[in-house]
Amino acid sequence: MRFRIFTEPQQGATYDDILAVAQASERLGFDAFFRSDHYMKMGDAGEIGLPGPTDAWTTLAGLARETESIRLGTLVSSVTYRPPGILAIQVAQVDQMSGGRVELGLGTGWFEQEHLAYGIPFPAKRFGMLEEQLEVITGLWNTPIGERYSFEGAHYTLVDSPALPKPTQARVPVIVGGGGAKRTPALAARFATEFNLPFPDFADVAGKFAGVRTACEAIDRDPQELVYSAALIAVAGANEAEFARRATAVGREPAELREHGLAGTPSEIVDRLGALAESGVECVYLQIMDLSDLEHLELLAAEVVPHLS
Repeated sequence: MRFRIFTEPQQGATYDDILAVAQASERLGFDAFFRSDHYMKMGDAGEIGLPGPTDAWTTLAGLARETESIRLGTLVSSVTYRPPGILAIQVAQVDQMSGGRVELGLGTGWFEQEHLAYGIPFPAKRFGMLEEQLEVITGLWNTPIGERYSFEGAHYTLVDSPALPKPTQARVPVIVGGGGAKRTPALAARFATEFNLPFPDFADVAGKFAGVRTACEAIDRDPQELVYSAALIAVAGANEAEFARRATAVGREPAELREHGLAGTPSEIVDRLGALAESGVECVYLQIMDLSDLEHLELLAAEVVPHLS
């Protein structure tokens, strides 16, 4: 099982805060550092999330030059934020800047309020946009140098694009996820290298993965070509008092965290992860909400990861 750190900087973090967590994640041996792609704090409407948002791909460009080995990506970028041609350029450039360590998670977006707050259009129907963006982005990257790429769809039209720049990686990993029963698995089967379940009910994991495998088989793709992952909040404590303190710090109840996340003592979390592995989870995104608590990362790296890596 691979372990990745997943952060939510829109809740209130500077670039330096994010950098500290990314560099700690690298030093502690985590496989990747991922961040959300949002422009507004979620939760209490009275809190605005100082110091304000950081742009995901601007952040990752900085991290690409200030880290050496850890993989970097978004979970997930929204199709509403950037036209696919621009996103393809951004991701390819950050991949070059990092020496080939970038991954792209892409989704439909859902947080309407941030769109209203920053003047970003938020169409009611976005799944078609996601499908076309995946086709355009991968099409641009896969177009041989010297050839041109054109596309005409319901949402986007590209005419004689030089399809540059190219990523450093021969194939940038693309993550598609969600709980949909048919359309999302079909999209993952067509375009993704990884299928991710964000904050799933534990009992649903095996069935959701089975749906993706069926979608792969329907188009004659080997289901084993995909990585199967899950994103879950992680709150650990060496003892009950430390766990309760960390739960309070992120505004969650200990019992609720134990029910829905990777929470409690390291041994409890190891047991939960073991069950997830039996359900088919190969990679886990540990959602870390308190970016100031680097000792939390150290505990997870020392007392959880070695039991399942």
